[in-house]
Amino acid sequence: MEFINRIAEAATRALNNNVVIDVCLLASFATLGIRSVHQQKVIEALEAEKENLVKSNKAMRKTMWDWKQQLFAEASTDSASVPLTRLRAIYGEAPSPQPAAGDTVKQGAKSSGPVNFIV
Repeated sequence: MEFINRIAEAATRALNNNVVIDVCLLASFATLGIRSVHQQKVIEALEAEKENLVKSNKAMRKTMWDWKQQLFAEASTDSASVPLTRLRAIYGEAPSPQPAAGDTVKQGAKSSGPVNFIV
């Protein structure tokens, strides 16, 4: 029991000693500073990676656009295996065909969703 009392007294003296408190504060400040430097390096690396990904994404978009334009150019010839109108429909650039008057009524009846009644 006496051993525990000595440990408690030493802890109380250490808590009241300004040198111990200053050392703990300095160690905390140094730890936070090191962590902050590490996080800053990680952030800079992520920003550089983001810039590279944005550049890569723009290059891929341009390549895809060029391929699409080349595909449309090849499809506009008479010997194309896929007609230009079909390609435009696939890419969503052609207007969808307008349904006949009778089809509109049928689609309206099919497309009506569930009816919600408010009581």
